[in-house]
Amino acid sequence: MSEKKDIISKHKKNLKLIKRHNQNYYNYDNPEISDAEYDLIKKNALDLEKNFPYLKQYNSINKIIGSKPLNKFKKIKHLSPMLSLSNAFNLGDMEDFLKKISNFLSLKKRMLQLFCEPKIDGISATLIYENGILTRGLSRGDGKTGEDILENLKTIKSLPKKIDIKDVPKLLEIRCEIFISKKDFLKISNKFANPRNAAGGTLRQKDPKETSKIPLKYFAYGFGKVSPMKFKTQHEFLKKIKQWNFTTNPLSSSVDSLEEIEKKHNYIEQIRSSLDYDIDGLVYKVNDLLLQKRLGNTSNSPRWAIAYKFSAEKAVTKIKDIVIQVGRTGAITPVAKVEPVTVGGVVVSNATLHNEDEIERKDIRVGDTVKIQRAGDVIPQVIEVDISKRIENSKRYSFPTKCLCGAETKKEISKSTKKLDAVRRCVRGYDCNYIAKEKLKHFVSKEALNIDGLGKKVIDQFWDLKIIKEPSDIFKLDYKKIENLEGWGKISINNLKNAIAKSRKITLDKLIYSIGIRHIGQENAKIIASFFGTVEKFAKIYDTSKKNNIYEGLIELDGIGETQVKSIESFFSNNMNLKITKDIIHELEINNYVGQSGKGIFSNKKIMFTGGFKNMSRSEAKMIAENNGGKVLGSISKKLDLLIVGDSKPTKKKIDQAKQLNIKIILEKDWHKMLNS
Repeated sequence: MSEKKDIISKHKKNLKLIKRHNQNYYNYDNPEISDAEYDLIKKNALDLEKNFPYLKQYNSINKIIGSKPLNKFKKIKHLSPMLSLSNAFNLGDMEDFLKKISNFLSLKKRMLQLFCEPKIDGISATLIYENGILTRGLSRGDGKTGEDILENLKTIKSLPKKIDIKDVPKLLEIRCEIFISKKDFLKISNKFANPRNAAGGTLRQKDPKETSKIPLKYFAYGFGKVSPMKFKTQHEFLKKIKQWNFTTNPLSSSVDSLEEIEKKHNYIEQIRSSLDYDIDGLVYKVNDLLLQKRLGNTSNSPRWAIAYKFSAEKAVTKIKDIVIQVGRTGAITPVAKVEPVTVGGVVVSNATLHNEDEIERKDIRVGDTVKIQRAGDVIPQVIEVDISKRIENSKRYSFPTKCLCGAETKKEISKSTKKLDAVRRCVRGYDCNYIAKEKLKHFVSKEALNIDGLGKKVIDQFWDLKIIKEPSDIFKLDYKKIENLEGWGKISINNLKNAIAKSRKITLDKLIYSIGIRHIGQENAKIIASFFGTVEKFAKIYDTSKKNNIYEGLIELDGIGETQVKSIESFFSNNMNLKITKDIIHELEINNYVGQSGKGIFSNKKIMFTGGFKNMSRSEAKMIAENNGGKVLGSISKKLDLLIVGDSKPTKKKIDQAKQLNIKIILEKDWHKMLNS
């Protein structure tokens, strides 16, 4: 009995220790130990819990969810979103990036000039100057809303508080990266885990006097809102603000070819360790700002910029086990449980094996010695097996044909390749508990309802305690039950209440994305939302008598194909999916969908394109039409208002159909006149 008491006592000490380290890391940006030491403590605690399952009744290590935010700073909406960058990991990725840009701008074989800047591993911030006076300073936050950290930013001596120049724009928003130099970090390394944490912790000090004690530095790298715009290129912008006493990175330069891109990348990677600040790659941007504007953004990132990360970090370890995970779309993903190993400064104990075909191709087995790699924030993956170290009597891994819920899985035929899909899937949807839990995590994610304080670990905790089982349960939480849980107090519960209340008001496209229909991403959700316009019209998808007409209308939309429509049809053929969607709608206040610009020369017009244009791609033409209030369709119908005919190889059949239906036809030259009018 005394042995059991000792084990319980040790478990409770582990819980307390991990909570303390979480609070230091998440709330105070001041960890007492390194990431590797923390991971080792947690691993040992989990091993103890695994060996003695009865410990879970005293709370589980896996249920400790970070540490609740302190809400120290006022939240302010950004003038323009601070988007994240898409990543490239090799020259092939960079080549694809350039091809996409060339196709979008219809540049054919002409090489664009790019501007290259080191990607500082620091804290992003935006500075707003009005008539040359620094009036606001915000953290990146979630990209749409940041924290007001102006007074802390003002402690950076080299940062201009006033731009005393006649030609400064009336409104100037400067984007910058805040960091601590490696030399300065050595003086305070006993207080922080790494320079980035030090910069973050310093900027989050409530008292600016405390912030001023740490020698923060910055590099200005971009802009948000500028009025009037005075720059034509990224290079000119940085040159000009340098004259205005902003600090810019001396390693920035223009590049004109793939060869120069790779040469620059290799050179900076070689001197990386000698720099007095941390970088994790290079950012390449289209130099011409007019072309940047034409390219625009996707939901998450600009089309005109990319982060080319440095070489993937690699390590050797051993596979202890292979388990499967079930994603929100039913995808069955094999994961290798490996002996903990440090890769790129992070202790790794899991590595993805992608799918059944990948395991077969590489002949990956339990007990194998393998090489794993981690590139940027990408999940570590097994890249090769060391066959020479394979144990005797090793057996091939037999991939399970059943989901964790017990249902049979299946591989589908890809509509594009006409071949069997590499991924096995459970097709039970919300009827599978594993899928249902992952769909909940998707529902509360930043891109969907964005419920702060209700992250993946909280969903796991509430799911296990049967507090939440369906998305609508989130809006009917029993807070008294939550109060009794360890780690939850009045402040954290009030924060959660406020976050949930705030999330009730969303747009139609967010609703469509949040319910988690396979093949429907953020961009697809916007197209579908523009088709319905209102939630009342969207709800007609429940009506069996109207379904066919709705699906016919959806497939006419440019950007929505047979795959997406079939997926929507399959989703709403499931009674559980219907119930859950209805329950969600009942709990939310859903605003009508308004595109990027509800007004313009094509306001409320349904448009279709045929033929190629001389000076722009179909993608750019579509973006321009939508930005001017138009809705782009993919096929001819009575609903169409305008058929825009490009000079290069238009489809005669479409033109004839438009004439028969008395649809107005506009030639390419007239299209350009309309845009320039």
